[in-house]
Amino acid sequence: MNGILALFTLVGCFAVGLDALPFHGLKKSKKQHGSSTDPKFTEKYFTQILDHFNFNSMGNGTFSQRYLITDKYWKTGYGPIFFYTGNEGDIWEFALNSGFIVELAAQQGALIIFAEHRYYGKSLPFGEDSFNIPEVGLLTVEQALADYAVMITELKQELVAADCPVIVFGGSYGGMLSVYMRLKYPNVVAGALAASAPILSTAGLGDPRQFFRDVTADFQDVSPDCRDAVREAFGRLKELADKQDYSVIQGKFALCQTPSSPRDVHQLNGLLRNAFTLMAMLDYPYSTHFMGNMPANPVKVGCETMLSGSDLLTNLRNTAGIVYNSTGELTCFDLYKLYVECADPTGCGLGFNSLAWDYQACTEIDLCFESNNVTDMFPPMPFTEADRETYCTKRWGVVPRPNWLKVHFWGDDLSTASNIIFSNGDLDPWANGGVRKSLSSSLVAINISGGAHHLDLRGSNDADPGSVIKARKTESQLIEEWVKTERTRLKQRERWQGEGQHRHGTIVLR
Repeated sequence: MNGILALFTLVGCFAVGLDALPFHGLKKSKKQHGSSTDPKFTEKYFTQILDHFNFNSMGNGTFSQRYLITDKYWKTGYGPIFFYTGNEGDIWEFALNSGFIVELAAQQGALIIFAEHRYYGKSLPFGEDSFNIPEVGLLTVEQALADYAVMITELKQELVAADCPVIVFGGSYGGMLSVYMRLKYPNVVAGALAASAPILSTAGLGDPRQFFRDVTADFQDVSPDCRDAVREAFGRLKELADKQDYSVIQGKFALCQTPSSPRDVHQLNGLLRNAFTLMAMLDYPYSTHFMGNMPANPVKVGCETMLSGSDLLTNLRNTAGIVYNSTGELTCFDLYKLYVECADPTGCGLGFNSLAWDYQACTEIDLCFESNNVTDMFPPMPFTEADRETYCTKRWGVVPRPNWLKVHFWGDDLSTASNIIFSNGDLDPWANGGVRKSLSSSLVAINISGGAHHLDLRGSNDADPGSVIKARKTESQLIEEWVKTERTRLKQRERWQGEGQHRHGTIVLR
């Protein structure tokens, strides 16, 4: 899901004596409208409970959880609270790439809070020891949701905002958390906008071939020749690997070290497949600096690169360079520094964030996706539940629970829930792992033609397709309705409580 769901801090590697690799510089983004460019967030820390569910655990200890806040647009004590349920990365990255929330806050007079997920960014409960066993065991979806519920409740008291309706927002894994917040804490949040939230596929529902099939479809839609070129390039790489022509592979892909085993070739296949995954997810119509640097329309750029000459292996290398060498600084690719294989076949990112996401993919988040070179253009790379269990037992000493999200967070049986928007873009390979059809008048699916991974959460841009402009308008209207309804409910509750106290005062006991 770091293919989705996490941030890629790509590391540079350098080698002497190699020509510089081709790179794709970024054109300047077109103008962004509104106030999303400078919301002036203040960074703060919240004293959070380490373990919400065991009073004897960790000595009732606490940790500092980071959050960002701005009251620039808030109608103090009255306007709603827009709360972003932070996901698998540094919270600043999400705040700076979710301009729609800021624009909406300016329209509706809202307070904005972006909360960082425990074990990510600077919210490490045990510092650099957070990923030791057993300390890492407090990294769960349930603990993260409880963090957000406690933070919202206490900050509302601090800010004298008890009557301010709360709407949660999230993209990708953060969108999943927004759904779960509305399911688990409807007393705390009045509604949720879940953008690109694959709540079905991550609960083990659906076809494990779907993800890489949909990545392939993005490139095929640009050009069937592009799909065929990618498939053929991987085939030529396999021929070289079968003959153990490792020096040729190093030269063709400008690797920092010569491969020496099938494991190295497997790692190379993973790195290359991951590049196509990111281009498909982040296929925005303008250049971006989110989860790495991407040119405008990266899938189109990738296809142009794949079809730019007769040497398919060189083309494949240069296409991967769109992701891994966007700055043009690399002189070689380091297989094991640029990409880390983990329990998420779509990628876990790098650094501490990758450790956290790997652990979550080994426990609650089920990401058993495969490529097979039949329904997709990639080499056969299976990742079954048995593979997951073997890896996770060895890496973390845990046995995954494949059905846990389905049991605990309702799976696809959501009809009794309310006030959730499920938005998905049809360019996003995560889309078909989410809710694509409305389930009721208050469980609304919005499908965005020409939209990539949670495009609707990004700030307005001149290059936006009409579909995302329309989607944001619908989202704005629904959220405004939810806020009004919640205000009415809160007033009725206050009236009822007042009448109850009055009646209680006049009861005569005999």
